Amino acid sequence: MTQAYIVDALRTAGGRRGGALKDWHPADLGAAVLDALVGQSGIDPAAIEDVIVGCVSQAGEQSFHVGRNMVLASSLPDSVPAVTIDRQCGSSQQALHFAAQAVMSGTQDVVIAAGVESMTRVPMGIPTILAMQAGIGTGPWSDAIKNRYNVVEFSQFTGAEMMVDKYGFDRATLDAFAVESHRKAAAATDSGAFEAEIVPLAVEGGVHDGDEGIRPNASAEGLAALKTIAPEGRITAGNASQICDGASGVLVVSEAALKLHGLTPLARIDNLTVTAGDPVIMLDEPINATRRALARSGRHMDEIDLYEVNEAFAPVPLAWLQQVDGANPARLNVHGGAIALGHPLGASGTKLMATLVHALHAHGGRFGLQTMCEGGGIANVTIIERM
Repeated sequence: MTQAYIVDALRTAGGRRGGALKDWHPADLGAAVLDALVGQSGIDPAAIEDVIVGCVSQAGEQSFHVGRNMVLASSLPDSVPAVTIDRQCGSSQQALHFAAQAVMSGTQDVVIAAGVESMTRVPMGIPTILAMQAGIGTGPWSDAIKNRYNVVEFSQFTGAEMMVDKYGFDRATLDAFAVESHRKAAAATDSGAFEAEIVPLAVEGGVHDGDEGIRPNASAEGLAALKTIAPEGRITAGNASQICDGASGVLVVSEAALKLHGLTPLARIDNLTVTAGDPVIMLDEPINATRRALARSGRHMDEIDLYEVNEAFAPVPLAWLQQVDGANPARLNVHGGAIALGHPLGASGTKLMATLVHALHAHGGRFGLQTMCEGGGIANVTIIERM
C-alpha cells in the first residue's frame, strides 16, 4: 500500500470568544491556513487534488460549503475541489483520515485536510437552535433514538459528569489537571514551542500569533471558586475546554509526490482508526479506540513517545490515562491542551496534529498518538511516525 506523509501542519493561534479573531470571517480564517500550507511547502497550488475540511456548526458564515469557500477565499486556483465534513469534535481529524486514505489508496497524491470553527461568529449549537426557534422540525433526535437510549437529548455535559462518576474523580483532581494544562501551555509559549506551527494573522492593533486562552497564573484556589455547570456537579468552565476561534490544516502527500515536488516529510501516517460506542456517556470512547489502534498497528504504548488526547473536559484525558495500559502522564499533552489553548470544534483535529508533529520533532520522539472524544460516542485515533 502507498504510504501517506505529512509535509506541513499548521494552525492559527486560538482566539477567545469575542477576542482577537472576532473580525475574521471563517472562510478567510481557513483560507489563511491553506495559503500558509502552500507557501511554506512551496508546492504548486494547482497540484492540490482535494481539500477536505472539518466544521461542526455549518450555519451562517459556515454554511453553503465552508470548505469550498475557504478555497475561493484563498490563493488556490478555483480548479481545486473541496468538501466539508462533520464528525463533531473529530471533524478535521477525520478529514486527515480521509486525506490519508485517498493517498494510501493511490486515488490521489496531494490532499489538504483542514478544519475551521469561529465559535464567536457561529456559536456552538446554532444549527439546531435556529431551526427550533423558527419552528422547523423537532430536533436532531427522533423518538426512535430517544426511546432506544431512554433520553430526551444527548449532552456532552451530562456525559462529562457521568465520566467523573464512572472513573472516580473528584473536583480537586479535575481542577489540578486544568492548572497543569495552563502551566504547560504557558511554558510552551514562553519557550517558542508553538512558533513553527502557528500562522500569524493580522488583527486590529497588530498581529495575532499567541493563544489567548492561556492563564499563566491559574491556580487550584481560583478554579475551586468557579460555579459548576450543573447543580451538584463537578464540571466547570475552568476544567472544561475553552470556546475558541481557529483554523488548522495538514498537507498530506504520497511518496511519488514527495519526489515530484521536492518535498520533505515531517511524519508518516502509521495507523488510522475510528470506533464508536455508548452515545449517552459519549466521551470515553477514546479508550476503546486507542486499544483498537494499538492492536491493529501491532504497537504498545511503550513505543508511543507523545500523546495528544483532546481536553474536551478534564475527565476525558484523566480516564484515558487511567484505563490505557502503559500510558505515561509525562507524555500526555506536553504543551498543554484545550483547557488552556481552546477547542475550536471542527478545527481541533488538525490543530492537535500540528502540535503533535512539531512536538515530536522538538522532543526527538519517534511515534505520536492523537485521539479525541466526539459527539455520538465516536473516537478517532491517528498514529504517526516522525521523519
